[in-house]
Amino acid sequence: MSDVTDLGIAGLRDGFRAGEFSARDVAEAFNARVDAADALNAFLVKTPDHALAAADVADAARAAGEAPKPLAGVPIGMKDLFCTKGVATTAASHILEGFVPPYESAVSQNLWDAGAGMLGKLNMDQFAMGSSNETSAFGNVISPWRRKDGGNAPLAPGGSSGGSSSAVAARLCPGATGTDTGGSIRQPAAFTGISGIKPTYGRCSRWGTIAFASSLDQAGPMARDVRDCAIMLEAMAGFDVRDATSLQLDVPQWEAGLSADLKGKRIGIPKEYRVDGMPAEIETLWQQGIDWLRDAGAEIVEVSLPHTKYALPAYYIIAPAEASSNLARYDGVRYGLRDLPEGAGLQDMYAATRADGFGDEVKRRIMIGTYVLSAGFYDAYYTQAQKVRTLIARDFERAWEACDLLLAPTAPSAAFALGEKSADPIAMYLNDVFTVPSSLAGLPAMSVPGGLDAAGLPLGLQIIGKPLDEQGVLNAGLAIEQRAGFVARPEAWW
Repeated sequence: MSDVTDLGIAGLRDGFRAGEFSARDVAEAFNARVDAADALNAFLVKTPDHALAAADVADAARAAGEAPKPLAGVPIGMKDLFCTKGVATTAASHILEGFVPPYESAVSQNLWDAGAGMLGKLNMDQFAMGSSNETSAFGNVISPWRRKDGGNAPLAPGGSSGGSSSAVAARLCPGATGTDTGGSIRQPAAFTGISGIKPTYGRCSRWGTIAFASSLDQAGPMARDVRDCAIMLEAMAGFDVRDATSLQLDVPQWEAGLSADLKGKRIGIPKEYRVDGMPAEIETLWQQGIDWLRDAGAEIVEVSLPHTKYALPAYYIIAPAEASSNLARYDGVRYGLRDLPEGAGLQDMYAATRADGFGDEVKRRIMIGTYVLSAGFYDAYYTQAQKVRTLIARDFERAWEACDLLLAPTAPSAAFALGEKSADPIAMYLNDVFTVPSSLAGLPAMSVPGGLDAAGLPLGLQIIGKPLDEQGVLNAGLAIEQRAGFVARPEAWW
């Protein structure tokens, strides 16, 4: 059954229902793929028994003539930010090493209820803070892609959902969960030639998901194509009374509503996204995307988002501020790491635990966040950033008067080599320049692969939609997908 791992979520679901293979065949094939790909360091924990148990339930239900669940026969990867009952959950940080949750996150429970099985917990940037998957306490995730010029430098799979993007691109799983705070689904999807969607803030419950920045964090699917993302998102989304920000709305049938016909739709091109120094390949791909959407029937209009230039600095005030508050709970008292030097008092234990448990990037953001929330600087920084956030959201609201969706690049470059930007945090933060604005506004946004650069690495196009218009985003993504005809995949070296 080696070829079954070439199928995506829709192919596995439909093939299982048609009796072409058993769910156990699928689980065993993907378990073998996971075991053979340790060189990528995509999985922190492997859970082959979980995948097999879900498969056996699906096979038994099919044999009994029961109606199949939406994801019966489909094993997936779970980002290590989602708490999984009885399975270690660390957020890729030493401070949570050994933590085994006694409960299941809302998103993962929704997926298990839909029939999915878990292949394992996926590596990530520590506490979801990073754009390259180099901040994990358990080693870098490596992209399955290589530059075609013969350079063997290991490439970044993007971040923070780098384990998810690497695993999906390498065919270790047909789909994976991700989280997106400032671009952590979309940028890694673009780097590895897969699709990923961040839904409207509140579509997916944050309950049981380890917090980074609570007003920005949102779960979403990462998969090989737009249809697979729609299928997986339907299973993940839904109202949850335990999350005060969860939207009390029915989950639309996004897969059934897929259509690449964009007649009557207006696509906005934000002029402020044409940043100085943008590589010619990104500019060319963006224009190609415009032509593809026009071919799909859409009208192209130029729009202005005048406060875009303030989005990145505002984000890197708001997100660290929320992180410094959220991560204050890791003190060595209740769970996770405890570093208690001999003769130390309580404050010494706090300091030693956090010094040993948190990585450099997490410490950097905690310190930034604590600084901007301090009494002397709260109004000068945090309050101002929140005002800018309001203005950015207002820019989008005004843009919707002229258009239905926005098209932009996903990232300002293709994947870079590991270590290439780690010494310069500002250069790393600039990876989020195109993704952060829609995160600040809580809008649905998606990356789909559009082509390859001169080095043979994937480039992504981003569609941004109105609040709750995941259908429009998915449909525009499908229109691009069909016209781009992207079928490139990394050659196995791992």
